[in-house]
Amino acid sequence: MNSTSLRIKSPINALVIVAALGYFVDIYDLILFNIVKKDSLEALGLGGVDYSSNEIFLFNCQMGGMLLGGILWGILGDKKGRLSVLFGSILLYSVANIANAFVTTLPQYAFVRILAGLGLAGELGAGITLVVESMSKETRGYGTMLIVTFGALGAVFAGMVGKDGAYFASVANATFGTSLVGWEMAYIVGGLLGFFLLVLRLGTFESRMFHDARESGVGRGQFLMLFKNKQLLRRYIFCILIGLPVWFIVGILIALCIPITTEMGIQGVATGTVVMYTYIGLSVGDMLSGTMSQLKRSRKRVVIAFLFFSLILTEFYLFPVSLQLDWFYSMCFLLGAATGYWALFVTMASELFGTNIRATVTNTVPNFVRGSVIPLTLLYKFLADFLEGTTRYPKTGAAAIVGILSFVLALWGIFSIRDSYSRDLNYVERD
Repeated sequence: MNSTSLRIKSPINALVIVAALGYFVDIYDLILFNIVKKDSLEALGLGGVDYSSNEIFLFNCQMGGMLLGGILWGILGDKKGRLSVLFGSILLYSVANIANAFVTTLPQYAFVRILAGLGLAGELGAGITLVVESMSKETRGYGTMLIVTFGALGAVFAGMVGKDGAYFASVANATFGTSLVGWEMAYIVGGLLGFFLLVLRLGTFESRMFHDARESGVGRGQFLMLFKNKQLLRRYIFCILIGLPVWFIVGILIALCIPITTEMGIQGVATGTVVMYTYIGLSVGDMLSGTMSQLKRSRKRVVIAFLFFSLILTEFYLFPVSLQLDWFYSMCFLLGAATGYWALFVTMASELFGTNIRATVTNTVPNFVRGSVIPLTLLYKFLADFLEGTTRYPKTGAAAIVGILSFVLALWGIFSIRDSYSRDLNYVERD
């Protein structure tokens, strides 16, 4: 392990930088729909009374694609290599996002969102797997922290492009004679960023641990192994549960903030601004959690602290002490910071499994968590409809119930697994 770390020390900084840029583009594309959905749906004549149903449907198409893509890219990452996943996933979501600028119907929009989700599913897991297998066990936490900290800022950039998309479109129209509008240009920017990233990827290298596992002849990328072995399955499920509050907060409290805040009586909320404050907070939280984990020499204790912090802030979000807009945006920033244990959550998933299924786990766990937003939003919508007419705040009540469920499951998960800090990763799993 140490000799490997010494051999790759000179290019490791480039690997972390490229992985961080990759996650930056990943988050940009992941969040962009929530920023431009109103403009794009209205432009396609899909607003009006069906707007809420259409936005949830398209968002779930994207997240469903990520769920399927997590399995696909995870298996390929263990069978063919981590780099092949990076190239394939980037190419797919780059093409999909450019195509998204030219959709004209709801089925087309849904199909392209599924393809984009499939592509986005491979970026984070492959990058994290490469970094944790390439850095020393004492310092790899800093590597994953930098990836997720910088990557989270992709949402801030998405907010800027989404807000000023009309300006970028006007520049493109004047230069190339096109007739693009703001939301179309925002999707094109995401695709072009992906193609630029493909060029940067040419300088990266494959994990030495993957080469060793391939030469050993052990079975790799066997997704069903996780379900045949009871210990592996329990560990796998617990890893997924730990991340649920992150996407409860991002997928419901943030993505669906307009109907919730309207019910509360908070006026003037802008989705793009909410996303920007949340992801600035998330970037700060990722840096804090990663640094605390290294200083405390523990992943588990820091995740537990952040979970309780998230729980407390969720209560203040849903039951605010003030209806002022500044207070609400402050809560979005703090909620983002509280979900900053995402970096540790993904790192733990990668560190808790052997090399022959590590990419499978590292890709599927965060994407299953992202995919969990589908049942979470469906449950939220069901509860909101059920509570309609029985309380003044059906949406707030529905969000509170879904949040309690998410946090209970996450705390069960984190208390049920061992700490992975400084664990030797040069091993394989057996049936």
